[in-house]
Amino acid sequence: MNKELIINAVPQGVEIALLEDRKLVELHSEKSDARFAVGDLYLGKVKKLIPGLNAAFVDVGFEKDAFLHYTDLSPYARSLLKFTQMAMNDKSPTGLDFSKFENEPEIIKTGKINEVLGGKPNILVQILKEPIAAKGPRLSCEISLPGRFVVITPYNNIVAVSRKIHSSEERKRLQKIVEAIKPRNFGVIVRTAAEGKKTAELHEDLSMLTAMWKAIQDNLKGGVAPSKILSEQTKTTSILRDLLNEDFNKIVVNDRNIFNDAKTYIQRIAPEKAEIVSFYQNGAPIFDSFGITKQVKASFGKTVNLNSGAYLIIEHTEALHVIDVNSGYKSVGNNQEQNALETNLEAAEEIARQLRLRDIGGIIVVDFIDMKLPENKRKLMEKMEEFMRPDRAKHAVLPISKFGLMQITRQRMKPEMNINTQEVCPSCNGTGKISSTLLLEDEIEKNLSYLITHKHSNLTLVVNPIIYAYLTKGFLWNKKISRWRSKFKQKINILSNTNYHLTEFRFFDKHEEEIKI
Repeated sequence: MNKELIINAVPQGVEIALLEDRKLVELHSEKSDARFAVGDLYLGKVKKLIPGLNAAFVDVGFEKDAFLHYTDLSPYARSLLKFTQMAMNDKSPTGLDFSKFENEPEIIKTGKINEVLGGKPNILVQILKEPIAAKGPRLSCEISLPGRFVVITPYNNIVAVSRKIHSSEERKRLQKIVEAIKPRNFGVIVRTAAEGKKTAELHEDLSMLTAMWKAIQDNLKGGVAPSKILSEQTKTTSILRDLLNEDFNKIVVNDRNIFNDAKTYIQRIAPEKAEIVSFYQNGAPIFDSFGITKQVKASFGKTVNLNSGAYLIIEHTEALHVIDVNSGYKSVGNNQEQNALETNLEAAEEIARQLRLRDIGGIIVVDFIDMKLPENKRKLMEKMEEFMRPDRAKHAVLPISKFGLMQITRQRMKPEMNINTQEVCPSCNGTGKISSTLLLEDEIEKNLSYLITHKHSNLTLVVNPIIYAYLTKGFLWNKKISRWRSKFKQKINILSNTNYHLTEFRFFDKHEEEIKI
């Protein structure tokens, strides 16, 4: 599979498109004034404890207080509170030595929020979910700093290896390496991308993350809540960090600064891939050149058409998303069951793409075309899981119910991407109404009078074919044209144009140049 990253810098921010085999699968946008992105670290002030919800509301500087549930506190919440206070009050020139920090006892899973956050202290928190609709950000105290090969989690000494690394020998090798090189008081999660990597590469990644933790300590000194302590990397670098692999063969950027940053970042994390970054300086818009604009127009909206003639209807409610699969004019053969299976399989692949592309989260209910055979339902379920596998968001797919519905849950991290692909009607300018056709002849005559008064002659009138038929064949219209020619003592030519809407008309001079009125 070939992957391409197309980055379009606009005055409002950056748009990033991920293509897999030339097909658009992810679309990200980052505003130039973006705040409260997932992964950002804030020094927050606990404002209100809600024992009934076992949660707290925390002021992090957003217009609405952020939400922190007890289950997101982390077992090491007391250690985090202690560290936050120590770092804020630290006066030493070299800062705290985190390797000598003594952790507090872990909190219990069934505890109460006021037992941990009583007194409403300042606390270091990480954005878990961006603000969505009327809700403020959702927070977590399980601080994690991701690198390309490892993720570090302070206040523990646990080493875990990604389950997607299937070789037990490789898992043991990575575990042994990381346990030998990691500093005290840091837990480490070894990512799938670490498979086959050497000790030096893992150590470099780990050193970068521990330096980042040191920067967090420094930023907390004398901190006043609410304030941002550390920003997550830009969308571009975070996508490269998480996705860059041997499948990537092209990264195209139309902004010189982003190009330099991306090239520098890749030279640092994967020098062998540095040459895939190129600077786009063609005159046409970058998204148009790579066919992204057209794919966006075709992929967003209520109806999504499939190649076979089948189509999807995607509806959104406050509680969930509903996708209906329709066969349309698709007809593969006389076997209804086989037709249903093939349509459903095609729809499943597109649905998996749509979930990634629009970043749809929460509960998704899919109404597939009814199938009777259990083996076909099982096959559809297996294929849906296969199509969803590349999705980085956490998700779960449930088997088809007896009502023929499949339920999918997908992690919601940020507001859904929603692009309006409809355009304003040129006839009514979006009002749903057009001028009365009864007044059309008066309007044409008024404009004729104006042009002839301003010394225009040998005019050509171009109209919609329906109006042309009335002008040239209708008795009353012919009589009207005769009166116009007689009244203005001018020859008036009439032509039709199928691109004109019903009440549109234009005048051209003898040089075939349009006359603007």
